[in-house]
Amino acid sequence: MTKPARILLADDHALVRRGVRLILDAEPDLTVVAEAADGAEAVAHARDLDIDLAILDIAMPRRTGLQAVREIARLRPELRTLMLTMYDNEQYFFEALKAGASGYVLKSVADRDLVEACRAALRDEPFIYPGVETTLIRNYLDHARSGDPLPARPITEREEEILKLVAEGHTSKEIGDLLVISVKTVERHRANLLQKLGLRDRLELTRYAIRVGLIEP
Repeated sequence: MTKPARILLADDHALVRRGVRLILDAEPDLTVVAEAADGAEAVAHARDLDIDLAILDIAMPRRTGLQAVREIARLRPELRTLMLTMYDNEQYFFEALKAGASGYVLKSVADRDLVEACRAALRDEPFIYPGVETTLIRNYLDHARSGDPLPARPITEREEEILKLVAEGHTSKEIGDLLVISVKTVERHRANLLQKLGLRDRLELTRYAIRVGLIEP
C-alpha cells in the first residue's frame, strides 16, 4: 500500500485542530503527523519535518497563515499548502494564491471540502471551494475589462509582520528579538506604517490589524 500523505495542521484553536484531525485521520490516504498553534511554529515544523502538505488557518498569533505560507514557499517550494479559514473574502483568496497556497477551504464546510482539497493539492492541482469560483472569476474579469488593477498591498511583508506583532502587544525590543532586527529598525518600520496608513498610534494600528484580519478581535 502507498503510505498516507503526511500533513501539518496549524490553527491557534485546539478544538478546531482536533476536529480537523478527526476528519483527515479517518481517510486511509491522509494522516496528521504534526500540529502548530501559530504561524511561526508552523514554519519551523515545515522546515524541519518530513511532511507532504501543510494546512494553515489565516488568523494566527506571531505570524498569520498567509505570512507562514510565503515563508514556507521560500524554504520548501515543493511543499503544498492549503488555507483553512472562516473568512469568505476575495482579497484573502487572491493573497493566498499569490503567496503560494494550492487552495482555500472554508471552516464552515471543512467536513465536506477539506479531504477533496487535500487530495487536489497533493496532485499539484488548485482547489477553489464551490460557490466562489464563478463570483471570483466574474469579479476578476470585471476588473480587467474596466482597466482597474487588483487591489495592491498597501504595506510590505516586513511591515505586515511588524504590524501584527505591534497589535499583539509586543514591545519594540520583543519584536526585534523575534525578527532578529534592531530596535531602531523596528521603530523605523513602525513610523513608516503610521505614515503609510494615516494612523496615529498603537491603538489605531491594532484596529487596522483587526480590520484586515491580521489578528482576531
